[in-house]
Amino acid sequence: MYDFAYQKPASVAEAVKLLATEPEAKAIAGGQTFIPVLKQRLNKPTSVIDLAGLGLSGISVTGQALTIGAMTTHATVARSAEVRKAIPGLANLASWIGDNQVRHRGTIGGSLANNDPSACYPAAVLALGAVIKTNKRAIKADDFFQGMFTTALEPDELITAVEFPLPVEKSAYEKFRQPASRYAMVGVFVAKGPAGVRVAVTGAGQGGVFRVPEMEAALAKSWSPDAIAAIKVSPDGLNSDIHGSAAYRAHLITVMARRAVSAAA
Repeated sequence: MYDFAYQKPASVAEAVKLLATEPEAKAIAGGQTFIPVLKQRLNKPTSVIDLAGLGLSGISVTGQALTIGAMTTHATVARSAEVRKAIPGLANLASWIGDNQVRHRGTIGGSLANNDPSACYPAAVLALGAVIKTNKRAIKADDFFQGMFTTALEPDELITAVEFPLPVEKSAYEKFRQPASRYAMVGVFVAKGPAGVRVAVTGAGQGGVFRVPEMEAALAKSWSPDAIAAIKVSPDGLNSDIHGSAAYRAHLITVMARRAVSAAA
């Protein structure tokens, strides 16, 4: 690691001020990506700003929305009775992230802000038509994800919560895991709710999470694995590496989507 200052602000306003005054400062949530990056000397922040003391964790259901605080861990989401009742597919997704240690440290806000192209949460947030709340504004999921490790967040902007519209009629997530890292080689979240029928894919695209309109249209007519069995996703723009070619990932999208639709039924 390089040398850096450590800051632990007591409020969101204080954290935002530190980020605004130090261009090279970096915020840390659960640290499951950021700490390895520091160890590998791939980032050289002047200060690391710990968000743990800002009171941004918790889950609530009010009116027509399920709201999850940005610092809520994956393990908390996975075992939450409120999440399991309102959006079971989201709880199931959280239970599949990493391993037990990662799930007890990683946070939903940190995952979304990092926007790793193989992360699981972006698929759920996009498929469910969620809204990302920050210290400045509310950002629709369709506008939030802007490419690999890139989001609509400004340098002095922090995610405070994620709001999922209710009621969600159907939801499920299926993931083909890379055996060592457990990241999604391909993960597909399907949902039918206030945002309509949506199919969101993570892990496969070079630019990060994306939707599959052809599958959404077919499922809107008939919610059945057979309705999307013949839909083939183009391998153009998909990842290709030692773990799987672009063509293989394209095939997996349909396979995982069919499994998710079956599970949601």
